[in-house]
Amino acid sequence: MSTDGSQNKNPKETIVLLDAHALIHRAYHALPAFATSSGEPTGAVYGFLTMILKIMEDFKPEYVVACYDLPGGTFRHEAYADYKKGRKKADDDLVIQLQTSRDVCRAFNIPIYDAPGFEADDILGTLSAQLKDKYNVIIASGDMDTLQLVDDKKVRVFTLRRGIKDTILYDEGGVKERFNFGPELLPDYKGLRGDTSDNIIGIKGIGEKTAQELISKFGSLENLYKVLEKEISSSVQSAGLEGISQRIQKLLIEGKEDALFSKILATIRNDAPITFKEPQQTWLGSLNASVIEEFCIRFEFRSLFARVKTLLNFHSTEDAKSILAKPNNNSEFPSTKSTEKHAQDTLSYEKDRALCIAFWIANPEHAHPTLDEVYMYTSTQSYNEALDILLKKIEKDNMEHVYKDIELPLIPIIKKMKDTGVLIDSNYLSVLSREYHSELDILEKNIFNHAGREFNIRSPKQLGEILFDVLGLTIKGLKKTTGGARSTRESELDKLKGAHPIIELLLRYRELHKLVSTYIDTLPTLVDENGRIHSELLQDGTATGRFSSQNPNIQNIPIRSTDGKKIRNAFVAQNGYELVVCDYSQIELRIAAIMSGDPTLTQALVGGEDIHTAVAARVFGVKASLVDSEQRRRAKIINFGILYGMGVNALQQNLGSTRAEAQEFYDKYFAQFPKIREYMDTTKEFAHKHGYTMTLFGRRRYFAQLKSPLPHIRAAIERTAINAPIQGTGADCIKLAMQYIDKWIENENLSEDVRMILQIHDELVFEVKENKVEYIIPKIENIMSSVLQESWIKYKTPIPLKVTTSVGKSWGMAKE
Repeated sequence: MSTDGSQNKNPKETIVLLDAHALIHRAYHALPAFATSSGEPTGAVYGFLTMILKIMEDFKPEYVVACYDLPGGTFRHEAYADYKKGRKKADDDLVIQLQTSRDVCRAFNIPIYDAPGFEADDILGTLSAQLKDKYNVIIASGDMDTLQLVDDKKVRVFTLRRGIKDTILYDEGGVKERFNFGPELLPDYKGLRGDTSDNIIGIKGIGEKTAQELISKFGSLENLYKVLEKEISSSVQSAGLEGISQRIQKLLIEGKEDALFSKILATIRNDAPITFKEPQQTWLGSLNASVIEEFCIRFEFRSLFARVKTLLNFHSTEDAKSILAKPNNNSEFPSTKSTEKHAQDTLSYEKDRALCIAFWIANPEHAHPTLDEVYMYTSTQSYNEALDILLKKIEKDNMEHVYKDIELPLIPIIKKMKDTGVLIDSNYLSVLSREYHSELDILEKNIFNHAGREFNIRSPKQLGEILFDVLGLTIKGLKKTTGGARSTRESELDKLKGAHPIIELLLRYRELHKLVSTYIDTLPTLVDENGRIHSELLQDGTATGRFSSQNPNIQNIPIRSTDGKKIRNAFVAQNGYELVVCDYSQIELRIAAIMSGDPTLTQALVGGEDIHTAVAARVFGVKASLVDSEQRRRAKIINFGILYGMGVNALQQNLGSTRAEAQEFYDKYFAQFPKIREYMDTTKEFAHKHGYTMTLFGRRRYFAQLKSPLPHIRAAIERTAINAPIQGTGADCIKLAMQYIDKWIENENLSEDVRMILQIHDELVFEVKENKVEYIIPKIENIMSSVLQESWIKYKTPIPLKVTTSVGKSWGMAKE
């Protein structure tokens, strides 16, 4: 037994199995309530990540996997309804961090194993059984129950004694030293003494010491009862029960059924329906420093990233970022011409992405999957076999066009966009940083003045004490965490607007802190030697088909706020070029009209009317020229609301009206546009019948939770089902536009004159030579507006896809 987690000398490769839930729980209770500057709790995540780094240092494992519980009951609940009954519900902050811990695993490329109906312990037991003859297995856990899995030195348990730094490594000798019996008898021990945390009853009246003595002397429960029953039936008592009082014997006899049943509940299973899939490369070799850095920046773990760099032998931030392919500096634009090795790397990259995207199309809820996840799903380590399995499913679901005509052509385009990058004005951001930090200082002082004392604004607990205990704020409907604490989430603070001046200050403070930490102070640290950043665009980043981005996430920059515009002003064109922003105007409304076939909405769009004014005129029964700003505002709310299945209650809230007024507006809308209502109803019916919905191009999204017994869950999924075909079709359109534009640039030999550099929601951003702007804009607009005219597309429509274009030296100027 080692107290320092020293490295094992076993010549076999080492694999560490993380008992993720246990480690997160332990860290949550051991560490202070840390939070990001935006208020997101991080204490348990920090502890979990610290534990991973300690494992990295102490054991240098070839492989690491994480084992998780899933929501819902297990086979133990089915066997015993009161299993874990009475356990305190987890705090909201803990629940959030349990989910966030999965992001830790993704950032550190740690495969996740779980299975419905089984606990993390059973996943650990199953993997241990599968791996112990091939690997040196170490289970990292904060739960002593896992000690029963120890097997000589083949399976050991690395666990926490106090806090998260005091650790101990148990082998079989260590377990015997602690309990005076081997790990295989721990379920028997628990069968006697029970476990209050899991509500395993054991035998009432038999405590830890007595249970330990009995198991040490008799071994298994079965043997104990064999001796006990033999002695009781014998006319001459032997020394078999010597030292066991009559009271304990009586308790044992009366509690036999409970003891044996408790042993069953306490026994970790090794037959969960999972199979270990060996990764293609070792864990440390698979780590991507840029992904880890992005994660650490997001959660403000800067010191931890420095530790990671040291452990992974990255000597500088530039080394860490160099994992991502970077262009050289041989032309006016950073060149994307490749060496032979780079060409090979590119081919390998495109091949891997093709496989991952095939998996995502077939399983859209698994956004941006890793190769390990793909191989795990397909139960093969063969690239060709995995691809064949996925292509058969794609063909069966009639999604060949989605894969071959929409997604595959994008892979090299997206890589080209990343390699090119976008120029950042770091000096401008430095000035902006001083401005925002000054405002944060003023906000902090004002918040402290209203509170009457200084406190940690980013601590939900301390903030709750100030708001609800010191200031005595309250309002009907204010939510609490599951642990009973008053929630200080932004949604709850919004409810308190007007109750006290501190609320507005807090909301502004959080907003600014998030922008400063995520963008203003971070972007300059990510630029390359050319002053450009290389964000990664993820074509498989969402379930609907829309893009997401990372390293950094540019798509989350606020769209309409003044702060967002200031940040976008830092994205600039290099000398001699302009930024051209081409934006699909109201594309999802146009797609809703196409998919519903509503004649009135179609007529308005074909006629080039302002859609919100046109809707307001028809709903309020006035001429378009007489529609006032308030009527147009209301029409705009419901126009966008229908895309998300907005009901009367949500409409009332967004309009700021009475329920009767909202109902009247709702009814008038659907009276004027009945085909919209028909589309919503038939889409819901189709989803319930088939379990999925489709875009115009055949992309599917599945909705398993439509069968949920909870009405509010079903209603929420129905709203998502209505929106998915609309949003997904919009995503398909812009993806087609990107590949058609790229092909046009190549065919016209314009690669030095125009480069596609960003995709954000419904817009594309290009860096274009100043003397080519007037020529290029109409070409791009025509391509974008014509994507539905391709011969293989089944749907034809008179409704135009409208594109608006703006030009400027910066992204912010172009969006004015």
